[in-house]
Amino acid sequence: MTHDAGNREQERQEQDKRIADQLSRVKYIYMIMSGKGGVGKSTVAINLAAVLAERGASVGLMDVDLHGPSTVKRLGLEGEPVRTDGNRLLPIPYGKNLKLISMAALLDSKDTAVIWRGPLKIGAIKQFIADVQWGELDYLLIDSPPGTGDEPLTVAQVIPKAQGIVVTTPQEISLLDIRKSITFCRQVNMPVFGILENMSGLICPHCGKSIDLFSSGGGERTAKEMGVPFLGRIPIRPEIVASTDRGKPYALEYEEAKEDFSTTIDKMDQGGTVS
Repeated sequence: MTHDAGNREQERQEQDKRIADQLSRVKYIYMIMSGKGGVGKSTVAINLAAVLAERGASVGLMDVDLHGPSTVKRLGLEGEPVRTDGNRLLPIPYGKNLKLISMAALLDSKDTAVIWRGPLKIGAIKQFIADVQWGELDYLLIDSPPGTGDEPLTVAQVIPKAQGIVVTTPQEISLLDIRKSITFCRQVNMPVFGILENMSGLICPHCGKSIDLFSSGGGERTAKEMGVPFLGRIPIRPEIVASTDRGKPYALEYEEAKEDFSTTIDKMDQGGTVS
């Protein structure tokens, strides 16, 4: 082994130790994932994290959507600097109990495109764990890009105790894709915590009734067919647009929206490997 190769191997081993040390300080880890884009996965991840933090839990939110990070914008934290503490980055705080890290906070400009192949993405995700001062956490929520590519695969390989929360809509094309997400989890030995059906009806702002824009019940049917838990339904609420534009999780601003997430969060409080 050459001198340079030996140094690289030593650096890899030291990073693995830092990763293991950090993960030992986290009670529950959930990767919020989806088979396709446009199902509201990041919105779900942010609101789950925000409500858990409001309940008093210590929560980390790690955005591994390296090409299209959105958590910083959605939480109104654009322009917030990422500081350091010695050799480690400090995650950006949001309120008392929530902190996050995202590629968006590390770029020089919000217009900068991340044009990376697999090895660079794998390295960045490892650094998000090893070189960020997360501290003790009750929950680490990982917002993953859609599909079954480098980012979710790296999470599954590097974080053996992560569990998958698969987000879908009731629409048939989305249901087809989440089957692939569940198969992916099983192939990489990552437990599926459950399926969460988002956009499950539009709550009319005038009469309060639900309108099935994307059909209904598909998430629960698929969960039964695939043998995984069904975590609940999250309807579309018109308030989400204004809240997102203000950089606020809408579940913190509207009690009805908070209730939408309560069933899933109650189950997350129980933790544990499910399926």
